[in-house]
Amino acid sequence: MAGRAKILVVDDAPEFVYAIRLFLEDLGYDVVTAYNGKEAVEVLERESPDLVLLDGIMPLMDGWETLSAIRRRPSWQRLPVIMLTGLEEAQQRMESYDRGCTDLMSKPIDDYDQLALLIERML
Repeated sequence: MAGRAKILVVDDAPEFVYAIRLFLEDLGYDVVTAYNGKEAVEVLERESPDLVLLDGIMPLMDGWETLSAIRRRPSWQRLPVIMLTGLEEAQQRMESYDRGCTDLMSKPIDDYDQLALLIERML
């Protein structure tokens, strides 16, 4: 891959965003952030990231609504989106895939090596 890949991290928990940002920057990625779905769409338009890490439960526009908004835009339909959610119910997991997430990981993240491999595979 030429250049550094840019990853958008979308989560309403500032401490999680900070931690995941440090982790991703240590891996050599550029990181942009948003704290809700509405802000995420604005950042997507402005920054054109290569991959999105998207929380499910957020204010203003939750992760599933955000994912639907991403998939409605033709230029974003192939953008890799990894849903990160603390919800374990099969219904929420299926909704994530039905709306077009590329993959899903549970929060809290127990295995950062697995996340790194997943990101690397998608980029």
